[in-house]
Amino acid sequence: MGNPEGKKKILLVDDDEIQLEIAKNMLGDKYEIYMTKSGKEALNYLYNSCFVPSLVLLDILMPEMDGWEFFNRIKAISFLKNVPIIFLTSVNKADGEKRAFDMGADDFITKPYDNDKLLGRIEEILER
Repeated sequence: MGNPEGKKKILLVDDDEIQLEIAKNMLGDKYEIYMTKSGKEALNYLYNSCFVPSLVLLDILMPEMDGWEFFNRIKAISFLKNVPIIFLTSVNKADGEKRAFDMGADDFITKPYDNDKLLGRIEEILER
């Protein structure tokens, strides 16, 4: 899984395989995509491989470890604490957005999402 083209790396964390494939197909030409199906799986991968993504797209409602817990755990790991995280979720905006931003998330986008809006937000965050 090398990075010969110098593409930014995006980690997709979502238990819905269809959502993972949709996002991968939308982003795969521009970014190097890595996918995991749970917060627990993602955390193990990041920690054990010392992999540092350029950005994480994170669902909230997942088994084993939800997105809230994953967010808190990743921010507690020194080599990962500055990785930007966008919550990409079906959680109601009114219920989740304030909590996400209070925690320090870089963005909160609800499903279904507009592809152009998501791409624009990713580009904007990666340019910072």
